[in-house]
Amino acid sequence: MNTAQTSTALITGASSGVGLWAAQALAARGWHVIMACRDLAKAEAAAREVGIDPASRTLLPLDLADFASVHALAEATRQQLKAAGRTLDALVLNAAVYLPRAQEPLRNAQGYEVSVATNYLGHFLLANLLLDDLAAAPAPRLITLGTVTANSEEFGGKIPIPAPAHLGELAGFEAGFGPPVAMIDGKAFKPGKAYKDSKLALMMMSRELHARYHASTGIIFATLYPGCVADTPLFRHAPKAFRTIFPWFQKNITKGYVSQPLAGERVAQVVADPGFTRSGVHWSWGNRQKPGAEAFAQPLSARAENAARSARLWELSCGLVGLQGARVQQAA
Repeated sequence: MNTAQTSTALITGASSGVGLWAAQALAARGWHVIMACRDLAKAEAAAREVGIDPASRTLLPLDLADFASVHALAEATRQQLKAAGRTLDALVLNAAVYLPRAQEPLRNAQGYEVSVATNYLGHFLLANLLLDDLAAAPAPRLITLGTVTANSEEFGGKIPIPAPAHLGELAGFEAGFGPPVAMIDGKAFKPGKAYKDSKLALMMMSRELHARYHASTGIIFATLYPGCVADTPLFRHAPKAFRTIFPWFQKNITKGYVSQPLAGERVAQVVADPGFTRSGVHWSWGNRQKPGAEAFAQPLSARAENAARSARLWELSCGLVGLQGARVQQAA
């Protein structure tokens, strides 16, 4: 089944939730999926449970907050692709942690707040490490999971609980992002906002990737919001009452609820289908879900699309992850 012609996608955080169901949907399309996860035993069990053929999947370890692990994944991916005679046709930046009850910032080995380190900086590093591998594929795509709560152009991005996503003047990154700094904007730690900020930074990163590399590589860079997956394991650290009320509220009041399988199918569409070949866009199905809803290109906020701000975020991020490679210098 797996030949040199089989398209291959690497998906981060594919052991549960949207990432798992995206892997399932792509495998059903005939793709080979590299499932990059922290817990390989959990990923193996989950892949079996949703019916991903063992011949259609490869499991590789990844801890995005550990930058050495990110480098190791990039190298292991190259080895796997070379051995199988495949190209890397898609990279899906899906994994995320959400720690809304953290009283103090948890930190990775570099001292960076762990949700920003995992959700944004680890993905930033991985994307850059695999750009050349993607560029070698015939029709490559780099797809990033965004969120409505990080886009102030939408109602969900204006909700001030605990605060809307806002990177300020990047003062936290400018200061090196080490203790006592825990927020990209350099202000007081708010765990829920740290998650939103990390996703906003990811969406800005995708636009910057498009500006720097789409014309020269042909890679399609896009973000998407598949809808409100209110019962995803992303919320496992939220209070139990929230995990009970939030899905009910989205299903019955806002009508914005999207199941994990449907969200995974929407990711697979953006990764594989011919209707999603525009680069530099954010795909959405809207906050109020309707039967047969079609995806549309959703604008981001002016601050998120500010070219100078995105370029500075890029430069600072390179320094934080120790990325000073030839491609970065070439693109400057």
